Amino acid sequence: MQVDKLAANAHSKQLKGWLSYAFASEVFVIVSLTLFLPICLEQFARDNGVLAPEKLQPCSSSNVESATESRCVVRLGWLWIDTASFSLYVYSISVALQALTVISMGGIADRPSYRKRLLLGFALLGASAAMLFLVLPSSSPIWFLSALLAVVANVGFGASVVAMNAYLPTLARGAPEVAAVPAEIDDTNAEEQHRVSQESDATGDIEQPLLPGTHTETPGARARYDAQLSIATSRISSLGIALGYGAGIALLLVALVPVTKLGGSTLSLRLAIGISGIWWAVFSIPAALWLPGGSVGEQTTDVDWSTRREIIASWKRLGAMLRWSEVKRLRNTFKYLAAWFLLSDGFTTITSTAVLFGKTTLHMQPSALILVGVLTPSAGILGALAWPVLQRRFGWTNLRVLVALVAMASAIPAYGCLGFLPFVRAARWGGLTTQGEMFALAVYFGSVYGAFQSYARAFYAELLPPGEEARWYGLFSITDKVSFLGPLVVGLIADGTGNIRYAFVFLVGMVWLAVPLLASVNVERGRRDARDYRWVRTGGNGFEGDGPTDR
Repeated sequence: MQVDKLAANAHSKQLKGWLSYAFASEVFVIVSLTLFLPICLEQFARDNGVLAPEKLQPCSSSNVESATESRCVVRLGWLWIDTASFSLYVYSISVALQALTVISMGGIADRPSYRKRLLLGFALLGASAAMLFLVLPSSSPIWFLSALLAVVANVGFGASVVAMNAYLPTLARGAPEVAAVPAEIDDTNAEEQHRVSQESDATGDIEQPLLPGTHTETPGARARYDAQLSIATSRISSLGIALGYGAGIALLLVALVPVTKLGGSTLSLRLAIGISGIWWAVFSIPAALWLPGGSVGEQTTDVDWSTRREIIASWKRLGAMLRWSEVKRLRNTFKYLAAWFLLSDGFTTITSTAVLFGKTTLHMQPSALILVGVLTPSAGILGALAWPVLQRRFGWTNLRVLVALVAMASAIPAYGCLGFLPFVRAARWGGLTTQGEMFALAVYFGSVYGAFQSYARAFYAELLPPGEEARWYGLFSITDKVSFLGPLVVGLIADGTGNIRYAFVFLVGMVWLAVPLLASVNVERGRRDARDYRWVRTGGNGFEGDGPTDR
């Protein structure tokens, strides 16, 4: 009983540490990555751009502000690019570098003694880059370094979240309701062993008794365990999303003061990004104290350790993971990853495109965009907490919830496409042609997106081979970070047409392409394949054999 109490206390402490990092890091996403950072980068470019096609008048001049149909371009090297596309291109570069980073760190993060160090190191790197926006004005001759800071901050965030997500399956397995199921199986085994022993004494037959400490797995016991694990994973993931969104809302309200007082100037946007970096750094301290991690002594006893060899091994392991033989063994995991590639790209691009559309086409003021930024995560909290309740009420599977959320999200770019219809333009309402519609869609999208993020992460955790969570969450992140394709295509559409609304057609198709893949995932088979999957290592860095072995 004392052991159970100690285990419960340890789990509670680790869970608080994990949630504290969600509380710290999600602020950067809500305040900076999806709202102020793209606006600030566009404003940096606009403050240094000129009006097309003459390319003589500065975009920041007062007479240009009233020219709502004017197009602002900025010169970088020998290229002239649209200022709205500038932030999209920067984001594309940052997520491409994120992918390279998380591939390299996958094997290191799977070592418990290094996972925490990676999380905190990348958190410090990202938070510091965000804070440096405080000292870089757009009037500086090196204003373009704002792109570098944005890239470093985004890479730091993405890499730290891979390490954070790697804790999720372990935390779910350690939840009291999940840990109680094996104990029930043990009790059942003890009763069964006693019954068999009595029958053997009565008949004189020799029966092999159940081995002490082993579990005779029955379909019912496995179903109970999987059900409890699924619920615990979704609950922890949803709580992390809700806390992170709550933190983001709090800081958005704080940022509203300088943005309003300074009239939405570039300085006010820089202040908002810098404050998000300070928040990120300060509230990561409880994670540093409570998350499990190895001591320095544990690190130095690893005589075979080599960062270079680990990085090379991570790339080799990625190549092995993507072999066709591996894909067939974990076909349902890879089906979900393919769907996740399209969905994460689509959802991320919907967010960034909507913000830029509101600023450049609907001409929304920064204070109005802040309100959009507050409404979206506020609805996200409700969505993250309400959908699990609805799921239990109606008995829906995680897969069914995800498909429903995807269908609901696709309605947003589809609604934006209505703006092409002549009668909608004539009515001057509908099809995302007014600022009021942006506020309503922010509430709608937030309620969907908050739940989607929670379920997408939790559902993937059920399809992972035990002991390789960081590596597979790295692949999850890579699939997510290939979302540089979406912003890149949207940027090309905006540059080629001069009208970012055309991107909505592309986004509808991208989101709906994922639905058949998502619906084809066999959850039970995927769980079983993941449990039976193992890659045997030799030494510290090599791999034994040419492929996985079955347990």
